[in-house]
Amino acid sequence: MTDKQTILQQAVANQDVPFIVAMVGNSNDVTWQGQAGDGAPGIAAGENTVMRIFSATKSIGSTAAMILVDRGQLDIDTPVETILPEFRDVQLLDGFNEAGQPKLRAPEVKATVRHLATHTSGFAYEFFNADALNFMTATEHPSILAGSKASMYYPLVCEPGSGWQYGIGIDWLGQVVEAIDGRRIDRFCGEEIFTPLGMADTVFELDDGRNARLADLNMRGPDGVFGAFELAPPPNPEVYGMGHCLYSTAADYMKYLQMHLDKVATGDGRILSEAAAERMQTNHIGELRVNKLVTTAPELSADFEPFPDIPKTHSFGFMRNEDDVPGMRSAGSQSWAGVCNTHYWFDPKKDVRAVLFTQSLPFVEDRFMKLYEDFERAVYAEL
Repeated sequence: MTDKQTILQQAVANQDVPFIVAMVGNSNDVTWQGQAGDGAPGIAAGENTVMRIFSATKSIGSTAAMILVDRGQLDIDTPVETILPEFRDVQLLDGFNEAGQPKLRAPEVKATVRHLATHTSGFAYEFFNADALNFMTATEHPSILAGSKASMYYPLVCEPGSGWQYGIGIDWLGQVVEAIDGRRIDRFCGEEIFTPLGMADTVFELDDGRNARLADLNMRGPDGVFGAFELAPPPNPEVYGMGHCLYSTAADYMKYLQMHLDKVATGDGRILSEAAAERMQTNHIGELRVNKLVTTAPELSADFEPFPDIPKTHSFGFMRNEDDVPGMRSAGSQSWAGVCNTHYWFDPKKDVRAVLFTQSLPFVEDRFMKLYEDFERAVYAEL
């Protein structure tokens, strides 16, 4: 078995990634870290390299909501519209007319907080759902990355609770937290999550110091070569979308994963009770399953179906594996990623947490996923 550092170095040498930062730990300590390549020209990547984590933001939004559940301020089966009356304006897409214009109607099922957190609300991203893309094109609806309140009114593509669709539910969940708590979501996360966990480099806005440590983002072109590409959360938006808005580092994200892995920890790093942390990691979608994501924008993402032979559900914050993956993570493991290939998982059964972070597009291209599998197998081979 090739060692972890060699796997990273070979991936950069082969241009599978522009650079890579990886860390491994258990519930007590970081047990290994490695990196290869430059995050920016002449600046070696490392554990404190700042990156756009995009959808790795999502579980933090869900954690914010679970903090309120833990305090008795929020019930996860509450209809969203009882907390956010404006949510009544969200419509369901019921096909298109002959002119290609969308037909909309009120949904028959009221979406709940649980639906938002588990991608079962019916919202779907346009880059993984053709109907959503056609709606956006026909109506010139702004992308969620516009950062405006208006951009959040995507239509549902299915009735809440009827299927797993990857979309903007957690952007709305952040608004639920704001409405109940009274603080804006950036202040809430700073005071309730980042400061207690010591996540000093996890931020909504970059200052000069962190901007100097920000890695470049590279997209693979038609010639197979990486080139610079501009994509980032919108600065100072009208609404901070908890589906995508954060910057962080590998070191900070490992601190966050430690909190979830070590559910019985006490002291300053305890932001959820043991019962709430346990509840967060259980299957929250019943018999539904996380299905294959089929891209509508191959320059941004490949199709995504991790562990296709393994049933996967969704916990309150993460994708959850329901069976062991031979030689890799265990049943009950939790994971997800951001579109620029910031990947993470934690395995409560085997006491493992790990991150594999870079800044590249497309998301989950075959070359990256081969690196991910090789790295994960090396992690478990050494246990």
